[in-house]
Amino acid sequence: MNEPPKKRVLSGIQPSGRLHLGNYFGMIKPAVELQNQADNQCFYFIADYHALTQLPDPEQLRSHSLEATLDLLACGVDPEKTVLFRQSDIPEIPQLTWILSCLAPLGLLERCHSYKDKISRGFSPNAGLFNYPVLMAADILAYNSDLVPVGKDQKQHLEVTRDLAQKFNWQYGDVLVEPKALIRDETAVVPGIDGRKMSKSYDNFIELFGRDKTIREKIMRIQTDSTPLEAPKDPDKCNVFALYKLLASQEEMEEMRAAYLKGGLGYGHAKKALLEKFQEYFAAARERRQELARTPEKIEEVLQEGAKKARKTTTTVLEKVLKAIGIR
Repeated sequence: MNEPPKKRVLSGIQPSGRLHLGNYFGMIKPAVELQNQADNQCFYFIADYHALTQLPDPEQLRSHSLEATLDLLACGVDPEKTVLFRQSDIPEIPQLTWILSCLAPLGLLERCHSYKDKISRGFSPNAGLFNYPVLMAADILAYNSDLVPVGKDQKQHLEVTRDLAQKFNWQYGDVLVEPKALIRDETAVVPGIDGRKMSKSYDNFIELFGRDKTIREKIMRIQTDSTPLEAPKDPDKCNVFALYKLLASQEEMEEMRAAYLKGGLGYGHAKKALLEKFQEYFAAARERRQELARTPEKIEEVLQEGAKKARKTTTTVLEKVLKAIGIR
């Protein structure tokens, strides 16, 4: 009996700086869990084209791409189980982006809230930032992706992808696979040290593999209210507890919750408990990362081998697209 086809799962991460807790629970941890499910075939990539919208320093972009790959591997992404590659090593992506751009209604892109949000926060309104959803659509559609893990803030971009796939298929025939979103509500938003969503843009993040001193300083700066030490506290309104429960076991989380409600637990005590839990949680990954960093040439080999595997799909998809639109 033939086995049912595996579901193609696609996810990417921008190399726009050192990865943090929000990246881990938003992308990396789910990616590892998905790769370990036998019915999935996972494609994960370093989205260096996407990072260009912020005009990064060239040396920093190269460095951040390597660092992001190291972080993924250290946290459990396994190139024996997944296809791990760099976006810019796939030449079919810019080609498909242009083709999809010619199909994308201007109004569809103007409604994307991510662009408006970034402009409101001082980002330069360049065309790349505006067309970001089209590049994201090319990333997804080029690999015949069935499922795309996204946060709530990226769900609209996936809807743009589906709209473009539907429009292409309606005009040229059934060529592109329409993907579905995979949203993990329980970790959709990881709070930063200021209470907003953890993000490099807000500079409110806690690095996964930063220096011990820096991590400690960031955790001790997490914003809390002025409730006295002896008074009971609401754990569900505390950013320290919100992060602690992501790292702790169910039993540890319930004990901490009880301590909050009982009173006598200061926020300083809670922050120290969070720091200890953070160090414990990432101890093995930190050790793996140090080992991997000693052989950067092997990291490049992983990315190049992943690109070869990825292009087995993208070249086929693009050839079908080109034939459908009349270029082949």
